[in-house]
Amino acid sequence: MTFAEMPSGLVEAIGAAGAVLTTLCWVPQTAKLFASATRVRFSLPGTALCVIGVLLWLVYGLAIVDAPLIGSSIVTFAMTFIILVLKIRHG
Repeated sequence: MTFAEMPSGLVEAIGAAGAVLTTLCWVPQTAKLFASATRVRFSLPGTALCVIGVLLWLVYGLAIVDAPLIGSSIVTFAMTFIILVLKIRHG
């Protein structure tokens, strides 16, 4: 079976699983950031690029009307944006 022959439900499930996992990976980082006084371990350019990238994924998800991509992008954007703001404010 090729990727083109995969049932659409399976494709959607794979996309949803990927969206959930890449969103959940930021939860421990965001929680640790709030619990810690040290914020220097985050790269400002790297974090900024991540925020921009997630924002672009959100725009793309809105353009193709993909609910898992839209939902995960909103949540991931919120977490990475918070990290970026805290990095800018506190170094």
